[in-house]
Amino acid sequence: MTLTPRLLTAGYLTLSVAALVLAYVLRHHPDLVTDAVWVRGSLVVASAVVANVLAWRGDVRRLRIVAIVMTVAIAVVVSIPGLFPVWLRIEQVLCGLLLLGVVLTLPRRQVTSRSHS
Repeated sequence: MTLTPRLLTAGYLTLSVAALVLAYVLRHHPDLVTDAVWVRGSLVVASAVVANVLAWRGDVRRLRIVAIVMTVAIAVVVSIPGLFPVWLRIEQVLCGLLLLGVVLTLPRRQVTSRSHS
């Protein structure tokens, strides 16, 4: 199976929604589901929806921007000790890897050469 931006963004959305579902299931455990988990989880699902729309439209430029920005944001978030529970940090690392895959599988811009006469 070939990894494509559409497949990777679908995985990102699936994983993001699964994390919110898990947060709901664990909602009575304040050590595992904090207010920050709800906020971060909601923002990640929203960005995953946007990424999927861009992937299906073939909007390579905007998808690249969203994927890079979210990958950097994820790297920052998971590097801050104690900000999120371990389970969400693991989910975020997986999301970051999927987004990195999106960036790496997007077509590169073609450089056109102009002939000078």
